[in-house]
Amino acid sequence: MSSAGNIYNVSSDLSLQGFDLSPEKAIVAFVFAALNYIIILFCNSFLLFTVITNKGLHEPMYILLLNLPINDLIGSTCLFPHVMRELLFDTRTMPFSICITQAFFIHVYAVSVVFILTAMAYDRYVAICQPMRYTTIMSKPHLTKIISLVWLSNLTLMAILFILLLRLPRCRSYLAHPYCDNPSLLQLVCADMTINNLYGLLITALCQVLTVGLILYSYLRILIACFRNKSSDTRSKALQTCGTHLVVFVLFECLGLFTIISYRIKDISPHLRKFIAVGAMILPPTINPVIYGLRTKEIRVKGIKFLKRKVFTS
Repeated sequence: MSSAGNIYNVSSDLSLQGFDLSPEKAIVAFVFAALNYIIILFCNSFLLFTVITNKGLHEPMYILLLNLPINDLIGSTCLFPHVMRELLFDTRTMPFSICITQAFFIHVYAVSVVFILTAMAYDRYVAICQPMRYTTIMSKPHLTKIISLVWLSNLTLMAILFILLLRLPRCRSYLAHPYCDNPSLLQLVCADMTINNLYGLLITALCQVLTVGLILYSYLRILIACFRNKSSDTRSKALQTCGTHLVVFVLFECLGLFTIISYRIKDISPHLRKFIAVGAMILPPTINPVIYGLRTKEIRVKGIKFLKRKVFTS
């Protein structure tokens, strides 16, 4: 059979690396994953309902914040059902079409996090550094444009990334990763990947330079404005809000950096690589609603009232 024939004679089902756990450990891991998924669904849904059902929270900062739990639900739903199915049934195969879909939305999730946090940093910059113009700048039409830009630019960048991937022929069907993403799918390709690699590096550099640059600039200006402000209450509230955003951003960036490094280091333990890859997808959706729910006073107060009204008085 010719090499060209071999390239296209590949099963439509992919084999994934899996977790290599004993049946007992797999059951424990399944229970942990299921509980974690339930916590993510509950906490992020609760954050969504709290903001949506309270008119007092219908402000630009909280409307932008709404996008974070929506994105966390997308990211966790791409991963957890697949992981739980594998742990429960020891199934390590996945149709190529489902793998591509999972990879697409995982990348959408990852890019959306930094785009949303950048938009939130811009909102805080305008609120603290230009308070007299805040309502004019962050008007509903402008806010709609910001949210549309966050999602449409992300979807466009990821669509191009996966169109470039799908044009390439595959000659392998074993995925050395616990879930599907662009770098692991490129390892299945037996063709020139120069364009894919260049585009991947370009959007990674562009997104990181723009988002990190804008976030650092915004919070530096906010920090300067806070120290110039004579009101200790205003300064404390501003620093607390911005501190919450920075904690979420730094956590996600560190997890993303560890994941990228784990791809580049060939001698790293496969178990450690899998732990880092899955941890990067699990921790942010679990921690984000807790951080914003506990550290943002307005959400915490409204959330407690919402619980009392819907649960304790029913």
